[in-house]
Amino acid sequence: MHAPVKLYLASSNPGKLEEFRALAGADAGLAWQLELLPDFKSLPPFHEDAPTFAENAAGKALHYSRFCDPPVFADDSGLVVPSLGGAPGVRSARYAGGAATSEQRNLKLLAAMRDKVGAARRAYFVCAIALAHRGHPKAIVTDRADGEILLEPRGKAGFGYDPVFYFPPLKRSFAEISREEKNKYSHRGRAFRKLLAFLA
Repeated sequence: MHAPVKLYLASSNPGKLEEFRALAGADAGLAWQLELLPDFKSLPPFHEDAPTFAENAAGKALHYSRFCDPPVFADDSGLVVPSLGGAPGVRSARYAGGAATSEQRNLKLLAAMRDKVGAARRAYFVCAIALAHRGHPKAIVTDRADGEILLEPRGKAGFGYDPVFYFPPLKRSFAEISREEKNKYSHRGRAFRKLLAFLA
């Protein structure tokens, strides 16, 4: 049996690491050892100010891959509402200000959507994941999950914009579905499985 290949996640967030480990699944877990990039907070930061998710993910992966030997992957994701000109978009985490809570971001979004009906409430989550090794790009994958913005939050699970994002195939918000369902259908789950397929 081959030893698992180590991949570093360009993050200091253990919750995000656990999510990617869950997405990798039991079978992939034998092949890939996912770890947080050591001493992440002490490394020179990468400023995510590019206009697209893919550019932010690629820039972050390339930047941090220069500080270690194993391959590094990084993600950028967010919510896109076409009728709002693509907002919150790449500024999803900063939509209501850098110190805002998820609840405050959701309230701002719902206020912006107050007069929108029908197709104007369509939205989609995007995730871009980039892989780099020693400052060289190796892969970039993207995927999305399509839905619509609810009139008010629903559900207690998930995080971020999940309570206001209605997913028609399951007839529930992303905050009302199980972790297993979200891993199967979410933008991040779909994108990460593409990366694992590339690595395989």
